[in-house]
Amino acid sequence: HDRTPADEAGEYASADDVVGHYKKSKFLSDVLARRLAKDEGLPVVVVNPAAPIGPLDIKPTPTGRIVTDFLNGKMPSYIDTGLNVVHVEDVALGHWLAATKGRLGERYILGGENLTLKQVLDLLSKVSGRPAPRFQTPYAVAYAFGAVDTALARLRGTEPRAPLDAIKMARHYMWFSSDKAKRELGYAPRTAESALKDAADWFLANGYVKAAA
Repeated sequence: HDRTPADEAGEYASADDVVGHYKKSKFLSDVLARRLAKDEGLPVVVVNPAAPIGPLDIKPTPTGRIVTDFLNGKMPSYIDTGLNVVHVEDVALGHWLAATKGRLGERYILGGENLTLKQVLDLLSKVSGRPAPRFQTPYAVAYAFGAVDTALARLRGTEPRAPLDAIKMARHYMWFSSDKAKRELGYAPRTAESALKDAADWFLANGYVKAAA
């Protein structure tokens, strides 16, 4: 709540505190993996990536959609939130470093730069030349839109543009510290600007951006 970046010592009290089934599954697998390492001696090392962004995001993922929506002019405003942007290639290398250098039973946050969403959009504007949105949407308005959009998407059998779970998560600043991975693994992530530029270039080259944009 005070925007202090979380580290590996942070812990949810239970899965009930986690927003959405996808994130609950990640939390429960994290708990189980570390329990197996502690109680049964299995050679387990856990990595916790932040918000990976970069090339080859074919779906695209929710973080990739931030980039494609911005490039296609579908982001007229922003909400007050924060995320930790990390280049996807640094996350991949972090997995390897954890596998070869990590201490068994430990977990390592693989993050990059802590930025507000407004800062992310400003960086996207810098690397793409598109103007960044100037207006901030109040959380209550975003929540109402997300609830309606998610309900309609379920009826249509499509993915919502603004998933309600994502809006709920956006109420919190999702900022993290990767100091442990840097110290113990030699993890050295590149800048968020580099991740955003590589992602924007790839989406542009592979037809994810409309010609008008």
